Amino acid sequence: MTSTIDPKAPFTPTPSATTVLGKFISIDGLNIFYREAGDPSAPKLVLLHGFPASSHQYRNLIPALATRFHVIAPDYPGFGNSDMPDPASYAYTFDNTSQIIESFLEKVGFTRFGLFVQDYGGPVGFRIVTRRPEWLEWLIIQNTNAYDVGFTPVWDGLRGAYWKTRAPEAEKPLEAFLQAETVKLVYTHGHADPTLISPDNWNMDLHFLDRPGARQVQLDFFYDYRTNVALYPRWQKFLRERQPKTLVFWGQNDIFFTPEGGESYLVDLPKAEMHRLNSGHFAVEDCLPLIVDAMLEYHAKTVAPAPLRAVS
Repeated sequence: MTSTIDPKAPFTPTPSATTVLGKFISIDGLNIFYREAGDPSAPKLVLLHGFPASSHQYRNLIPALATRFHVIAPDYPGFGNSDMPDPASYAYTFDNTSQIIESFLEKVGFTRFGLFVQDYGGPVGFRIVTRRPEWLEWLIIQNTNAYDVGFTPVWDGLRGAYWKTRAPEAEKPLEAFLQAETVKLVYTHGHADPTLISPDNWNMDLHFLDRPGARQVQLDFFYDYRTNVALYPRWQKFLRERQPKTLVFWGQNDIFFTPEGGESYLVDLPKAEMHRLNSGHFAVEDCLPLIVDAMLEYHAKTVAPAPLRAVS
């Protein structure tokens, strides 16, 4: 068999529809990194990451969904490959983060999309869509909290002391959440088969946490999380009144959020489709095939069903 390719000519790679591209874009003077895949003419899908991660947590989900969607997943300022301004001069809050990501979405042309939110992605995403409700086509929730009953006892130190007074004696114990053993635990706790969880997850996060000032960034977010709780009634009202088409995936053994937190969404969204998973905080790690299949089926069946053909 002979080849028609000139062996002396340099090979130029051509990305396929499911190739994940890593890009940067300037938003308000910050370089924001994002992963992108899929046909730009396809329905758009935004993936917002959690703690202590980055868009790296969606490295397997993005190409699996790019067969049907134009997918984008940014890193927040201070996370992953995006810029990390000095926390002494930059306010790491969920309000600021949501404003940056909203500007990012507008700049890349994502103004009508499905929204996948996990952990911190909820507070960021809910802020955006309550300001821009016309942007939201459908909603995918995976272990992100919007109800008081959703907190596990892991939050007691934050809710009982740190949020009441940001004193050094209250902050010091929280640094344990940013150490190697705990970061690994966040990924492995509650997962039936830890061999399904790639060590690249916590090693990647720890690499970024080892940057000067990075742990202070996360402590700032820990403190600002109290502002999310204050907004829970507003987000619940938004869901109750708007009734977005919603798919819920809930790892039942999450170290941070209780099963009751997931069930609470069904009170405000009685038509939501719920999938209870024998998994933990990062359910995409060990439940990827179920999540992908359910999303593709739900979109085809509920969000954009094919029109019925006339029968002669």
